[in-house]
Amino acid sequence: MKVFFIGAGPGDPELITVKALKAIEKSPVILYAGSLVPKQIIEPYEASAAKIIDTASIDLEEIIAHIVEAQEKGQNVARVHSGDPSVYGAIGEQIRRLESLGIDYEIIPGVTATSASAAWLGKELTLSGVSQTIIMTRYEGKTPFPERERLPALAASGATLAIHLGVTRIHKIVEELIPHYGEDCPVAVCYRTTWPDQDKVTGTLKDIVEKVRAKKFTRTSLILVGHVLGSDDFRDSYLYDQDKAHVYRPKVKKPVARDVQSTTAHPTLKSS
Repeated sequence: MKVFFIGAGPGDPELITVKALKAIEKSPVILYAGSLVPKQIIEPYEASAAKIIDTASIDLEEIIAHIVEAQEKGQNVARVHSGDPSVYGAIGEQIRRLESLGIDYEIIPGVTATSASAAWLGKELTLSGVSQTIIMTRYEGKTPFPERERLPALAASGATLAIHLGVTRIHKIVEELIPHYGEDCPVAVCYRTTWPDQDKVTGTLKDIVEKVRAKKFTRTSLILVGHVLGSDDFRDSYLYDQDKAHVYRPKVKKPVARDVQSTTAHPTLKSS
């Protein structure tokens, strides 16, 4: 018996991995976060599964009780989370209890909202000479925050930021970021990325609050901040540079010398 912590991706049912689907197929018990995981992922297994439970309305102890019951019957459990379960998936406390009970588990990663949103925007989040670091964080609320991880401290790096669970405090986020990024720094706020009702708004730190409020985004939104979102002034990567050798391309191409005379006259012809 094993518990599979499965990342279902950001919303589009086609973004779940093949490995994740195989794990669900061999799990008679499916516990899924119905508030964030699309029902289309679960529906194909309704006829064959012994038990399918939407965990949105139950607490941690109830979830563990269902898992223990499955263990007693020798049944695998598919614990389906949105996005990637290792990022704001609240699996740490579940794993802690499983380990204390001696229950085996496996984590199957999923596509994050950050990756899906960058793809939707058509942007690379790491551009040479602009930013090589992505910081995934959330805005401080009920969850305790170490001082060193509060937004102003992270912003001091100038890295690309992916801020979860902060859209209702977008005005405070902007206030804390402007001193580090400037008012003209590009921002994108993506609502329910890859879902049928997905929506987004782009702007700068100067005008994004007004634009977000006009859209009435109040939940399930990711805030992306960074100059990579609006910069065309970046260097090409060394990865494909013909003048830069690496382990898979050890030889650097050298320009071929051209003989001007030989290119202007046929070598077998003699001048008269």
